[in-house]
Amino acid sequence: MSNLLRRLATVSTLPLLAAGASCALASENPRYRTTQHDFGGVGLLQTPTARMAPAGEFSFNANRTSPYSRYSISVQPLPWLESTIRYIAISNINYGDEGFSDQSLKDKAIDAKFRLWQESRWLPQVALGFRDIGGTGLFSSEFIVANKRFYDLDFSLGVAWGYIGNRGDFGNPLSLISDSFDDRARNDDPGGTLNTSSYFSGRPALFGGIEYQTPWDNVRLKLEVEGNDYQSEPFRNNQAQDHPVNLGVLYSLGSNVDLTAAWERGNTAMFGITLRSNVKSVQRPPKLLDPAPEPRRPLPAGVSGADVDWANISQRLEDNAGIAVESIAVNGDEVVITGQQTTYPSDAEGMSRAARVLDNSLGEGSYDWYTLVHKPYGMALNQTSVNAQTLREYERFETDRRALRYGMENAVPSVRQGGEVYNGELDRANAGLALGYRQNVGGPDSFILYQFLLRANGQFYFDRNKWLDGTVGINLLNNYDKFEYDGPSNLPRVRTDLRQYLTSSDVQLNRLQYTQTEQINRDWFGMAYAGLLEDMYGGIGAEVLYRPHGVDWAVGVDVNWVKQRGYRQDFSFHDYSTLTGHVTGYLRTGFHDVLIKGSVGRYLAGDIGGTIDLSRRFRNGFEFGGWATFTDVSKEEFGEGSFDKGVYLRVPFDAFFLSSTKSVGTLSWNPLTRDGGAKLWRNYELYRLTQDRDLDRFDNSFQNLTR
Repeated sequence: MSNLLRRLATVSTLPLLAAGASCALASENPRYRTTQHDFGGVGLLQTPTARMAPAGEFSFNANRTSPYSRYSISVQPLPWLESTIRYIAISNINYGDEGFSDQSLKDKAIDAKFRLWQESRWLPQVALGFRDIGGTGLFSSEFIVANKRFYDLDFSLGVAWGYIGNRGDFGNPLSLISDSFDDRARNDDPGGTLNTSSYFSGRPALFGGIEYQTPWDNVRLKLEVEGNDYQSEPFRNNQAQDHPVNLGVLYSLGSNVDLTAAWERGNTAMFGITLRSNVKSVQRPPKLLDPAPEPRRPLPAGVSGADVDWANISQRLEDNAGIAVESIAVNGDEVVITGQQTTYPSDAEGMSRAARVLDNSLGEGSYDWYTLVHKPYGMALNQTSVNAQTLREYERFETDRRALRYGMENAVPSVRQGGEVYNGELDRANAGLALGYRQNVGGPDSFILYQFLLRANGQFYFDRNKWLDGTVGINLLNNYDKFEYDGPSNLPRVRTDLRQYLTSSDVQLNRLQYTQTEQINRDWFGMAYAGLLEDMYGGIGAEVLYRPHGVDWAVGVDVNWVKQRGYRQDFSFHDYSTLTGHVTGYLRTGFHDVLIKGSVGRYLAGDIGGTIDLSRRFRNGFEFGGWATFTDVSKEEFGEGSFDKGVYLRVPFDAFFLSSTKSVGTLSWNPLTRDGGAKLWRNYELYRLTQDRDLDRFDNSFQNLTR
């Protein structure tokens, strides 16, 4: 080990001995927020640290250190889990053989880092990490790193195998367990396997450094000694390194933008930018375009049902509380509203607005309880009852939110006979326009292939549980003139004909589907559908779901016969057809709001296997998730990537608009389009249509309760 490394190791252990209570308090100071390193994820420059960003953190990073340009997105779905997806452009190596592409080589990777334990008064924070765990493995590495803070100085020290530790300072201690840890296989073949056999193998190296928070809150200095000597680079693209010490400065432009400049390898400049946000802490903007809750008027004397203009109340419930009323019934001292919340993501907000409307019309004394039966798409999922007097006391600050929640009841909708005083008319048709965007990243034709569209959407309801809806996409702007490459496939081309679907027509009928839902009994729900189900497939299908009220699990089955659509996305079809379907289980773990979704069944190419999907939903509606699919298709048949995988972010539009909306958008990324493990893209799934059965959603929505 060099003298420099010995000095670093000695200095890095000082906080373990000197840090006391004052040091622990310093680590909680918001001045010491985390920053990203070159590869994406919390760290210094080339090296990661054991620090974790706050849960919900979302960062986009871009930087350049010749010959590498790196683009990454790093997310923190859980306090102890960091995940990163990354593209690296190797500018001095071509994508393929001469004539195949004029692009530089692009490498795709996924990283993960796990916090093993948090920093305490005497012990450091420790993390275990894996770089490039699923992909080519060109930059793969495994590491263990520890951090300890001493006021404005944060020290890190770690040991790494693989890319981060390519210098190989000492023999692998794991060789005492097995000789298989002696040597690390070099991977120059982009086959896309997990490469688990190479984990923690080869000679490791030490790395570490110091991050200094200067007296200026927006300036930090970073000093590190890295464990890579750049003499084992992918494709033998070795780089000169004058010394292993890297020095950088980070300047923060406000709370969302970081600029970094550094001198790395002793001879190369690095410049980078990070755009960051925390989706967990995103607050709803003031809803300036929403109607104000009806002002509280002096309560009239109690009136009987015969004296009430129920049609007027129904209209006000829709206009002010967002409830499309199906019916209103009176049972003794209870008023029961059956309908669907169409506007407010917070059911509690809609409930409090509805209660104000009822109070202003019905007065005090005749009706003690207001009940809202949530019945979206013709399925009665849940009913919420609130004591009218308790709600009045809450609005007068005579009771708190907790007491109000305890005074509200959630239950399975009961079957009532008679008492109806009003039946609402069905709003049969609606339509709208929206801008659309889609992209394909990292291909040989261009790093980003993009398209902007104008989307026309329309629905027609034959009944509350029967409707026809469709989407037409009109091309506005794209660079698909560069889109020439069709990915290879050893299976039926169920997805890899993507280019033809995107480039064959400027006007595309993306979907035209008839859907019918049915509540079979108290806990069983059904759905059938037919038509042009998605961009590439049309056909018929059905789904049933068993979801008991208020429990944390559900089980569903879907079966679909589909036929491949023509490339122009009109009413034409190709010859290929198949039967596909899955049995799916859902489990809300109660652990950081994580949902586990597991499916087994038959996929579009006829392969058999399963998909595991993990997601975390925050109280404000943002959701991080990722999936992986493994089928009986071999790695050789599947091709690059070995198995289907990806990540997604669901974004509630309510977090950005000045008017309330229940609309949600999904941003997804999977590194490659392949035919193995391909699922039918179903626009409606019963688990999401029945989300009102999840009582935690109602509890979480109390943060938006109005007074």
